[in-house]
Amino acid sequence: MEAVFIEGKSFDKIDFRETNLAKGEYESCSFTACDFSHSNLSEVKFIGCNFMACNLSLAKLKQTGFLDVKFKDCKMLGLRFDHCSEFGLSFSIDNCSLNHSSFYQRKLKKANFKDAQFQEADFTDCDLTAATFHNCDFAGAKFENTNLERADMRTAYNYTLNPAINRIKKAKFSIPQVVGLLSAYDIIIDK
Repeated sequence: MEAVFIEGKSFDKIDFRETNLAKGEYESCSFTACDFSHSNLSEVKFIGCNFMACNLSLAKLKQTGFLDVKFKDCKMLGLRFDHCSEFGLSFSIDNCSLNHSSFYQRKLKKANFKDAQFQEADFTDCDLTAATFHNCDFAGAKFENTNLERADMRTAYNYTLNPAINRIKKAKFSIPQVVGLLSAYDIIIDK
């Protein structure tokens, strides 16, 4: 099947679980209340697209491209962003659940994440330089050899970061969440 090129189209309330989205390039398209859960989005490229209230949980993302994509109010559980195309990977997240997702070795410099859940997510070897995490939940998230230099985590919470194995120079943190930087040392902190 030949790859498609679709520009400026709106997709509303479509169930892509049975019939996958056609492989190709989607530019400036909007996807509203669509169900992509367990679907195959491999080798699909999204450029300047918006996803609103969609379910992308456990979708296959082998060589999927997300360039300047916005996700709002989406369920995105267990996504393997580490399988996405690295070229131009850029997206923003607003009020989405990305629990159990993997960002292993991805470069997401200056990414903007707002009101997101990253519980049990993997950020190992990820470059999050100057990223913003506004009101994000990192309970159980894994940070190892992660670059968080100049990242803004002032309103992020439930994170555990070992400063000895992560780069946090000039990152912004706030009290009382900053104690998450000390948990690796197994010390007792009294209030």
